[in-house]
Amino acid sequence: MKTIVAVLGGFIGLLCLIWLLQGNDFFLYKVFAPKYEQVRRETFEQSKAYRQGMVQELSNMHFEYIKADSAHKVALASIILHRAADFPEEDMPADLRTFIRSLKPISHGGY
Repeated sequence: MKTIVAVLGGFIGLLCLIWLLQGNDFFLYKVFAPKYEQVRRETFEQSKAYRQGMVQELSNMHFEYIKADSAHKVALASIILHRAADFPEEDMPADLRTFIRSLKPISHGGY
């Protein structure tokens, strides 16, 4: 009888220990996961591939803007400014930087 109680008590104790460890892992993840993800995002945004890709995408959009008619230019200007909003201007080539700055009056309705 003592053996059965000891085995059952050990089993219940083991389940309690596992539950505590899993709960602790959940709470640690809840606290630290947003911080880890923020660091991963910042690392990605500092990568050469991201920066080159963003410059290439904005340059392609510049080309599309030049080809567009006046009705589409306002919409394209809004999209281009939205995409360029979080990208540092100092990382853009001078011609692209000038183009982005020239779009700011257009996106607000002025020509």
